[in-house]
Amino acid sequence: MRARRTAAALSLAAATALTGLAAPATASAHQQQPLFPSGTSTTADGRTHLTDAHGRVVQLRGFNVDKYAEVTEADLRAAAAQGFTLVRVAISWNRLEPTRGRLDPAELARLHRVLDWAEKYRLLALVDFHQDVYGPKFGGGDRGIPLWATRDDGLPFEADPDDWFAGYYQPAVQAAFTHLYDDADLRRWQADFYTRLARELRGHGSLLGYDLFNEPSGPIPGDPTDPAVLVAASAALERDRLPAMYRRLIAAVRQVDSRSWLFVEPTVLVGLGVPTELPPFADPRSGADRIGYAPHFYDTAVEAGKDWDPSGGFVENYTAAVTAYPRAHRLPVIVGEWGPPSARTPGNRELVRRQTAAMSAFAEGWAMWYWCRGNGGYCALDPQGLPAPGHEPAFAPYARALAGTPQDETFRDGAYALTFTAGGRTAGGSGGWTEITLPATAYPSGAKVTVSGARASVLDVEQPRDGRAGTARVLLPQARPGTVVTVRITGR
Repeated sequence: MRARRTAAALSLAAATALTGLAAPATASAHQQQPLFPSGTSTTADGRTHLTDAHGRVVQLRGFNVDKYAEVTEADLRAAAAQGFTLVRVAISWNRLEPTRGRLDPAELARLHRVLDWAEKYRLLALVDFHQDVYGPKFGGGDRGIPLWATRDDGLPFEADPDDWFAGYYQPAVQAAFTHLYDDADLRRWQADFYTRLARELRGHGSLLGYDLFNEPSGPIPGDPTDPAVLVAASAALERDRLPAMYRRLIAAVRQVDSRSWLFVEPTVLVGLGVPTELPPFADPRSGADRIGYAPHFYDTAVEAGKDWDPSGGFVENYTAAVTAYPRAHRLPVIVGEWGPPSARTPGNRELVRRQTAAMSAFAEGWAMWYWCRGNGGYCALDPQGLPAPGHEPAFAPYARALAGTPQDETFRDGAYALTFTAGGRTAGGSGGWTEITLPATAYPSGAKVTVSGARASVLDVEQPRDGRAGTARVLLPQARPGTVVTVRITGR
């Protein structure tokens, strides 16, 4: 065994000399820092990929945290152990700034702890400025937009206990959003909050960036139960008030932070197959833009409690609606939320499988809703911390760093296949290591890795064990740019 390890080390050293990338000497050394995407590359099909400092394509996978209960270090340690690289952290303007002009020290310290834990376990954090039905004034608990920034003109609000989302259609909520978009003092206070928070968090090793405003809504002139009225209201919001807000918030963050990625969201009607009307956004940072697109991926019928019907065309309609905007403006896509209320039913189980397959073709990352243990609901884990029934496709192997241009990535019945075009030593196609996550739940007895298409390859396989994900690292030191390579992984 010792002789074999020595030979492997010599082989890795020789291959490293050809690429200029450091070899992963040990698993612990390789896991020191999150895999931060520093740039992008756009392929011939118009898709814009996130890339790291070596030009490798970066793919991020993970979960939403900190909405229903405060996330713990154990939560983030477990997510990393399962092979994930991203957490979308729901924060609350109300909790961080309960009194105008002063960030709450305890809440800010707690957020710093969450980011510290994320960095410790090599996770990237996407900070989500979260709101549901505006804020606490309208039954949103203590999360959302503060009471001191809520102006509803004394209009009525009646909560629907059977449909929380219907609160957006209430006159008081629509008035509050309108004031937030239109009133000069509210606009100034909101931008100031973003600047002060970004100043506190800037440069943190785990900070990927900011999802600038969760599920934006606004005024609906007319009957909100009329689909045509909703579509018209959404289009008007995305053409005028919402982009004006995003420009203010982009400028607010960029005053103090030029490193982070900034993601814009469309309205939720994209889930109905309605393309966004958002315009492009300029990034004032020096260098290449770091602006991304963060739509959500929900079927409204499933959210209302129905089992998914594959014949309805939801996944196909959504994909068609969501891909045109980022391809037109060269934006990387991270799906900020997706997943059914329960994946235990036959239709919803198939929905999870179809969604993961679809996102692998258009998104550079995703955060499923939601990281928690339970016997149903949105919880992605069962009470023992294993993938909940129906959620298994979200726990599949994936290439978190790819030295080339991806073509296809599939996983079914324990068989994983990655096909990509090997790149040169330029951005978007570094000739370095391809890293594939090997979840222990997919390969409980270990994994076997084979490579075809390349003239030579070096493998460094860290097997999954003790419930922790492993990693397959593939180096192709003699593969010419343009070579089509396929990596296959099966269980032992």
